[in-house]
Amino acid sequence: MTNEEKLLRDGLNALNLPTDDEKVAKLLAFIALIEKWNKAYNLTAIRRRDEMVNLHLLDSVAILPYLEGKRMIDVGTGAGLPSIPLSIFCPDIEFQLLDSNAKKTRFVQQAILELKLPNVKVTHSRVEDFEPEQPFDTVLTRAFASLPEIVELTQHLISENGTLLCMKGQTPDEELAAVNAQTTLISINVPHIEAERCLVKITHLKN
Repeated sequence: MTNEEKLLRDGLNALNLPTDDEKVAKLLAFIALIEKWNKAYNLTAIRRRDEMVNLHLLDSVAILPYLEGKRMIDVGTGAGLPSIPLSIFCPDIEFQLLDSNAKKTRFVQQAILELKLPNVKVTHSRVEDFEPEQPFDTVLTRAFASLPEIVELTQHLISENGTLLCMKGQTPDEELAAVNAQTTLISINVPHIEAERCLVKITHLKN
């Protein structure tokens, strides 16, 4: 067993998530793809696979218990984070990945094909220009913008009773105070990562 596989399995166990061989193989194949494409596409500043396991894979799947609904959109997905790791665990959820960087959406499209993820689609578009056929149950973002900006830019994507989930590092107190909606702060513990992580859940956006 490689060091990355051991790190991943230990982390998934700590999160009480399944460690079956198929999921572990897909997750490891995903970071291998990131590593391969990174040289030409500059997908991430993280170069070491063990760090990718912690900061990309485990960081993404740590929010799994907080997903709601069957249709999600990941705004500013970059290299497909957090949604590609999440989609491997949630085959029944439909994920729409959105990014304005054409190189990154090309990479994500290739990853979807190679990892055989039928529940994932990617679109190259700015968030304000994207008009979905129907709204989404949950909007996901990871280090995309400030909370008030995210609320403003994604309003048109969320269903009436939908949820906005924003992955953040340290608690963004000033940003929280500026949001005109109901906010819930959830502390996230990511295995092998000592830095602070939180998830901001924003609801009642359509009142």
